[in-house]
Amino acid sequence: MVEITDSLACLFTGEVEERDGDHVVAIPRSEIEHETVAPDETYRVALIQRDAGDADAESPADASTERDVVGNGAGGSAAQSPGNASGPPVSEGDVREVTIETLGDKGDGIAKIERGYVVIVPDSEPGDEPTVKITSVRENVSFADVIDE
Repeated sequence: MVEITDSLACLFTGEVEERDGDHVVAIPRSEIEHETVAPDETYRVALIQRDAGDADAESPADASTERDVVGNGAGGSAAQSPGNASGPPVSEGDVREVTIETLGDKGDGIAKIERGYVVIVPDSEPGDEPTVKITSVRENVSFADVIDE
């Protein structure tokens, strides 16, 4: 499994596209709208290649490469179905057991599940291991309510 750092700004699945001789990974518009990343700023990006035949397995860490890139705010991405390896690993209404790893900027608990996907859980603290119900799903983050502690 690839270890995800706590300084992770955003996580999404995208394709590398060729544009005018350059190779580009488009940042979803939602990341700009939620101010997770800003246009004209420089970010470190880890690219983790997925094996198309193995939807649930994480790629080994040595399959990733890091490059400094400039976020341009361009592009967008259609939501993927939860059953698709490139989309969120949860659906609204799913019940999960999670471990709260840290607190977000607004004091909500943050848990990471499959593929480093982020689940935001209000009224929780680091170290909590609640059972949660997913209430809202976005491409790179979901929100959940505690249903059992």
